[in-house]
Amino acid sequence: MMKEYLESIQSVIASLNTSAMGLSQAEAQERLERNGRNKLAEAKKTSLAKRFVKQLADPMILVLLAAAVISAVTSILSDESMADVLIILFVVILNAVLGVVQESKAEAAIDALKKMTAATSKVYRDGKLQALHSEELCVGDVIVLEAGDSVPADARLIEAASMKVEESALTGESVPAQKDTDVLKSEGDVPLGDRHNMVYMGTTVVYGRGLAVICRTGMDTEMGKIADALAKAEDENTPLQKQLAGLSRVLTWLVLGICVFIFLVGVVRAGSFSAAVLLDTFILAVSLAVAAIPEGLAAVVTIVLSIGVTKMSKHNAVIRRLTAVETLGCAQIICSDKTGTLTQNKMTVVEDWTEDRALLIRSMALCSDAEADESGEVIGEPTEAALVSYGLKNGFPKYELKRGLPRVGEAPFDSMRKMMSTVHKTQDGFVQYTKGAPDEVLAHCTKVLTKQGVVELTDALKAQIMETNKAFADRALRVLASAFRDYDRQPDSFTPEELEAGMTFIGLTGMIDPIRPEVKAAVERCHEAGIAVVMITGDHIDTAVAIAKELGILTDSSQAVLGAALDRLSDEELEQSINSYRVYARVQPEHKVRIVNAWRKRGKVTAMTGDGVNDAPSIKAADIGIGMGITGTDVTKNVADMILADDNFATIVSAVEEGRKIYANIRKSIQFLLSSNLSEVIGIFTATMLGFTLLKPTHILWINLITDSLPALALGMEEGETDAMRKNPRDSKDGIFSGGVGVDTVYQGILVAVLTLVAYFVGHFMESGRWEITNSPDGMTMAFLTLSMAEIFHSFNLRSQRGSVFTLKKQNLYLWGSEILALLLTTAVIYVPFLKTAFDFEAISLAEYFVALGIALCVIPIVELVKWFQRRRKTR
Repeated sequence: MMKEYLESIQSVIASLNTSAMGLSQAEAQERLERNGRNKLAEAKKTSLAKRFVKQLADPMILVLLAAAVISAVTSILSDESMADVLIILFVVILNAVLGVVQESKAEAAIDALKKMTAATSKVYRDGKLQALHSEELCVGDVIVLEAGDSVPADARLIEAASMKVEESALTGESVPAQKDTDVLKSEGDVPLGDRHNMVYMGTTVVYGRGLAVICRTGMDTEMGKIADALAKAEDENTPLQKQLAGLSRVLTWLVLGICVFIFLVGVVRAGSFSAAVLLDTFILAVSLAVAAIPEGLAAVVTIVLSIGVTKMSKHNAVIRRLTAVETLGCAQIICSDKTGTLTQNKMTVVEDWTEDRALLIRSMALCSDAEADESGEVIGEPTEAALVSYGLKNGFPKYELKRGLPRVGEAPFDSMRKMMSTVHKTQDGFVQYTKGAPDEVLAHCTKVLTKQGVVELTDALKAQIMETNKAFADRALRVLASAFRDYDRQPDSFTPEELEAGMTFIGLTGMIDPIRPEVKAAVERCHEAGIAVVMITGDHIDTAVAIAKELGILTDSSQAVLGAALDRLSDEELEQSINSYRVYARVQPEHKVRIVNAWRKRGKVTAMTGDGVNDAPSIKAADIGIGMGITGTDVTKNVADMILADDNFATIVSAVEEGRKIYANIRKSIQFLLSSNLSEVIGIFTATMLGFTLLKPTHILWINLITDSLPALALGMEEGETDAMRKNPRDSKDGIFSGGVGVDTVYQGILVAVLTLVAYFVGHFMESGRWEITNSPDGMTMAFLTLSMAEIFHSFNLRSQRGSVFTLKKQNLYLWGSEILALLLTTAVIYVPFLKTAFDFEAISLAEYFVALGIALCVIPIVELVKWFQRRRKTR
């Protein structure tokens, strides 16, 4: 493919088979039919139905649906209530609806890209200038570009007059790019930000005018490449999704295994294959399956994540993808765009050097085309806007300066002489102010303003000025110089040759896109939390290094690398060297994606932040993409998992902390639910082997969905531990049961099962006066009460994995509320007549009631004792 920026205008025009006056209408129509219209490919929409079905495809949900079908069959065969089936279906539908509501809507990234492109363009057809819809443009068309125009396609400039183009959405540079028609001299490729003889789709002309011949349209443009990269980037499951999927598979096989085993044992023990025996045994197997499945788990995880999303939105972090919340908690790398993310995307004068500050400020403000109104709003090209804002801040508003010193003539800026001059009427005559590159302005000066007044410009004074200029430039400041010249009468000519000679040097200003004031502290917090921050920018390497050093992102310049250097590295070589760099400068969109992918191949959970179109592919490729809500483009917002409503990098750190707390709470909820289900499985399995019925499927379903779900949700509301951001990120490969959670779940499940069996036998003894293994209505009722309340009491144990529940300073009021409500509901099931009948319970005595509660309460001191031994062993 031809690199037009390395070729002469004549060569480009010839290769495109066109002319400087464009195409004929007939030729343009033929090219449109052959190559297609100048628009981006349509994005495929995901229907509401498909998104709902996707929610149901979760293995855990499929097991629940299978359990519902089996329960329905057994209910029909045994002529029992369908309540359990309806409850399961309600939970499944609720979970799916919650997921669809919280998940992002169909991504409109390509639509947003289309909106950024120009609606109409000025183009030469049949030798005449016409206004056409941008979709009708084709390769070879010659377009006219003026200040305020959006560039409709990628094009080679054939004329350029003081032309500047805002390209930050593609390159990340905060300063508009100066354009000309000169051929670039390079043996290799040239970064997009340095191709000063090209203009690109989606960028905007902010100054001057130009003429360009279109080289690429539609999906072949740089914008099209980004759209294509977005389409190809695949969404991957988060660490939690992978862990829950693995858990679902284990539970699925466990449930099937238990069902088959119990069914075979039941049939063998009965010694008959009659329909009645098979049905009874099948119902028994189903009761164990229901006990093994944590029906409320999917809904609890979804709701806890939703609560986290709501909480984070109040702190300016808007989550678009629900499971992205917990991914934040294990983020190890944050790759951040510089412009608009770490910096303010607003050029600001931060230094000056002069013996007359008022004159310097006045000259810079007047010698610019940016304007400020009386409300303080400044409009214009960013560099000039910075100079006008500088005047406004120091008491020299331009609207007042213009009244006292009206402009009567000018020599506009051009890229060859790198200067601009304006002439103003004064009370005594006329004054000329010139601003531009320090070396160029200095070369046209013969005098300089000093403490002693205006003196001749000597070599020593020149050296002093250039030394100051270098000091500013070394700090990555954009340096401009100013000079003046007095006239008794208005100059006869305003040509640069007439005006820009014999001037008096005033001084220098240094400006930069300043860092956001809160970012430095946020970067420090990231380092404390074991998170590495990486800067990726299209800006110059000197600017990037200076800002990165100020923020503490890097300590040595050797940790910075140019995007061009990445082109010489294979993906494998980049992966090996990725940890050596903390700053990437002059990068292009494909570089950002490679950097993100290299970190991910190293096993690092990677976040990518940004606001420009150029950030969109890498944001989508990252484990978690973070877009900017204020300065961010629609494209970036539509592919991001999280949007910062305040564009504040520091908000990311708060979101990471919240993500860590949410994941810890989800683990507590999962441990609680699984230990509860394990206790049910062990209890029912043991009872089955001993030949009596401990609990029925409806009882288990009530406990799983009603009494268990409430404390599980309450555990998800824990405030979290205070040292969450003083620990390294967890390994994304760590399972839910890592760190001793698996062992705790097993022993706690066994403990609750034992307490439940004890309550059964005590209940039978209190009712009959005999210790025997047999079916007992009182025993079943007491077992139900003990199991329900033991699990509720056990939820308090899980507020801290190793710490004593009695040493926690803050109380979880939600947990207390869930305990009271669960106790009331459980009591109602036992004593309210129609509920008691529906659940086939016995109205136990008050003594039996309190004995069952006492047995359930034993779970707290026993677990406290185990924690004490665990803490002692860890200390040793």
